[in-house]
Amino acid sequence: MSTDRLATLLDEYADLEKRLADPAIHADQATARQVGRRFAELTPIHKTAAELTQARSDLAAARELAAEDAEFAAEADALAERIPGIEEKLAELLMPRDPNDGKDVILEIKAGEGGEESALFAGDLLRMYLRYAERRGWVTEVLDSQESDLGGMKDVAVAIKTKGVPDGGYGVWSRLKWEGGVHRVQRVPATESQGRIHTSAVGVLVTPEAEEAEVEIDQNDLRVDVFRSSGPGGQSVNTTDSAVRITHLPTGVVVSCQNERSQLQNKDRAMRMLRAKLAQLAEEQAAAAASDARRAQVRTVDRSERIRTYNFPQNRISDHRINFTAYNLDLVLAGDADGVLDALTEADRAARLAGETELSRR
Repeated sequence: MSTDRLATLLDEYADLEKRLADPAIHADQATARQVGRRFAELTPIHKTAAELTQARSDLAAARELAAEDAEFAAEADALAERIPGIEEKLAELLMPRDPNDGKDVILEIKAGEGGEESALFAGDLLRMYLRYAERRGWVTEVLDSQESDLGGMKDVAVAIKTKGVPDGGYGVWSRLKWEGGVHRVQRVPATESQGRIHTSAVGVLVTPEAEEAEVEIDQNDLRVDVFRSSGPGGQSVNTTDSAVRITHLPTGVVVSCQNERSQLQNKDRAMRMLRAKLAQLAEEQAAAAASDARRAQVRTVDRSERIRTYNFPQNRISDHRINFTAYNLDLVLAGDADGVLDALTEADRAARLAGETELSRR
């Protein structure tokens, strides 16, 4: 356990506590939210450090009293057994954590191989995430969506947020960061007349939502195009050019939004998506340029390949990164996804404790 790191973090905790006690900070909601999240992250460290200090003090007192009264010996022994557990907990809390764990996310689901069946499954995944968010008490907002002819989703982007400051600094990202990658489904499609099982795929992208202050965007670097929104089969939704497509010229990142009838609202939502993508791009470039920085990241799951299979005939869900298999697919799609997410979180924790940089993809 690094005593210097602990002292630094406890000093930061004390400083944040003073700042939050000053009513003036709440005049700037963005700053207040940022400070509040960091304070929430450090609170478990402060609490555990105080618990350890108290336990050590009690042990010293019990041993001193035991020299005069044997009845205190049992208390001293109990304290001596308890302290290593507190030390281990504190050491784990002091490990570098994902700096984005307290953030909200923008989750995108894109139909892939499999045509209409892929779009239908993309709709199933959207409902799964919305139901899971509801179970967690999170707030969801559909930023943009394109439905398919049969009511599936060709492409959808959803903002998912915590209410207030996340407990312990663990926000939506800390749970859903594992979801990025290719999700494969095996089932008899609604469009299949002969009852044959088909395999199709859906892509999921999860990015932490960035605050305006975190990403500076030069308006001269943007090309903004407007166009007419359209629904399934090209059916016109709006009679005005309210949909917005924004291209960030230096990076080539493109985002679009057409859900709202107001061009201004669509542009605002598109800018939120652009900020998130540019923030993640900058983070990935920095991590690639410095292996030490990459080693400090907790967000280690490979998102570029197939990560999970949903097998409907067997009611089976399998996560290929950690060899996780469960036969409760119906419950998972109903929003009860904590089983697989807990398994991923625990696998990541074990990898970090072992000093590894990535979860094993066996």
